[in-house]
Amino acid sequence: MTDRPAKPVSASAVDKHVYKVFPNDMNSHNTVFGGMIMAKCDRLALVVAERHSAHVCVTAAVDSIHFRAPAKGNDTLLFNLSLNRSWGSSMEIGARVEAENSYTGEVRHILSAYFTFVALDEHGKPVDVPQVIPETREQTRRFDNAGIRRQARLETRGKLTSR
Repeated sequence: MTDRPAKPVSASAVDKHVYKVFPNDMNSHNTVFGGMIMAKCDRLALVVAERHSAHVCVTAAVDSIHFRAPAKGNDTLLFNLSLNRSWGSSMEIGARVEAENSYTGEVRHILSAYFTFVALDEHGKPVDVPQVIPETREQTRRFDNAGIRRQARLETRGKLTSR
């Protein structure tokens, strides 16, 4: 692990990043194009990873993307991303996206996803990152669950590479 001090989740989180949906964001079903939402999540997760690590970071994996409900025209998307846990050079960042009806104020949870980023040194080699400190009960739950997801990812990788 790094000799840099651990950081609280709040030090790198992105809270309620706003994106207004316009007609060019729509797909043929007249709902927001899911790939656009995924790309915005990846960019914002990068911000979280680089804030936490203070290094250039790259996306190593994306898993468990769940589209829970469609976003529609005139919605405002609210992106919330935070570091769930870190191990060595890698970090799991959770994303939650909500769609807010700008006229009624109704908010719907539309997407949840987990991104794994790796911090790199000036030579492009993985570098250790600080540990993360959960500050709330919810953050502690996400910290614990991230360990379960990581174990499952490692087991799956082992099964696929042993063939």
